[in-house]
Amino acid sequence: MPNFRIEPAEPLVYASFVDCNLAAARVNGSVRVFTGKYGEDPVWGAGSDLRYVDGSDPADALAQPLEAFTEPHLPANAEPGRPGLHGAVWFESLYSPEADGRRLYALYHNENYPQTLPWDPATGRGYRDRDWPTGLRGAGSAQAVCRIGVMASTDGGESWQDLGILLEDLHPRLVLAPTNRNYTFPGGVGDPSAVVSGDHLYVFFGEYGYPGDYRAETWDAATEAAGQCVSVARISLADLDEPAGRARRWDGTAFAAAPDAAGAPIRALQIPAALGGGPVSAGDRSFYWGPSVSWNVYLECWVMTLARVDSEFWAGDSVWLSFNPHADLGEGANSQDWSPPRLLLRKPGHTLWYPALQPVRESAQGGAMHLGSTARLWVKDLGPSVHRYLSEHVVRFERT
Repeated sequence: MPNFRIEPAEPLVYASFVDCNLAAARVNGSVRVFTGKYGEDPVWGAGSDLRYVDGSDPADALAQPLEAFTEPHLPANAEPGRPGLHGAVWFESLYSPEADGRRLYALYHNENYPQTLPWDPATGRGYRDRDWPTGLRGAGSAQAVCRIGVMASTDGGESWQDLGILLEDLHPRLVLAPTNRNYTFPGGVGDPSAVVSGDHLYVFFGEYGYPGDYRAETWDAATEAAGQCVSVARISLADLDEPAGRARRWDGTAFAAAPDAAGAPIRALQIPAALGGGPVSAGDRSFYWGPSVSWNVYLECWVMTLARVDSEFWAGDSVWLSFNPHADLGEGANSQDWSPPRLLLRKPGHTLWYPALQPVRESAQGGAMHLGSTARLWVKDLGPSVHRYLSEHVVRFERT
């Protein structure tokens, strides 16, 4: 596996709100970056700060002042019980089949509650408001369920059409009260990072549901942990315009599990119980989450950054790296062949979310998601008094 070292660098602070992976693509020769939250949220308040900004390369885009950001036109939320977009969305990964980037697909993280997506017995979708676990705001607040959806744009991201849900966990797999003590998610899938390999889009994501029907009286910690936490699914590029029902999760031997079925996580990215790993619902066990995947043209391999939860309230003070040497993620079990994560950065007293590597100026010609021998590390730093999305380090890679 490659070697790497992390070095301090001139601090850079991103001007706009970030609570997600960076979604970036080339549009008309510039790098266009999308961040922020949009849509209804009965617990945290509606979001209206999903915006984009352009730059000549990733470093230039990330350095733009707040007045340079533009708000795209996004579809309105539908009424509960009616078809359409429900809950809040965050763009987390972009793909364009065209060199000019005018045609864009955005994979979004989507969060809902029983109030915004109520149970529909006719379809078996939505959530029953029963035994719902307590959320991050304490008594009276609810945990959100995350899903992954797709939007499309034909004008470089100035306006968007919702194409529907790509991956989700249905209500029977949610880990509810009294078992759930993590204050964040009762289950679901989220924070996608998507890359193209061959004729498929491979989606790496966090998996938080129970690998079967949850019942409080039969819940088992080891069973839950075995079905979590970083997983991968794929969808044919030809199916992106009608993605609902088309994706397939890795099931342990192939991409054969349905988009709403329990798949099998990437085993190398699980933390053994002996080292503190355990089920997400426990609230006091460790697991990796928030994958961000890039192709490194210098190393000729995939590089994944990961955050790590080590206690309740989704807190963790470290960033980790994993490598996959196979350009073709579709052959055999190549999509599963990730190295055990290695520590990249630790900041005691801070919580670090959404780490990502971005090219420095001299390697930007490789594309917004292609890295070279040196990359900038960006991360959301929830410090003791200030929360910022910033870069304070560069990472230098070495071939072995």
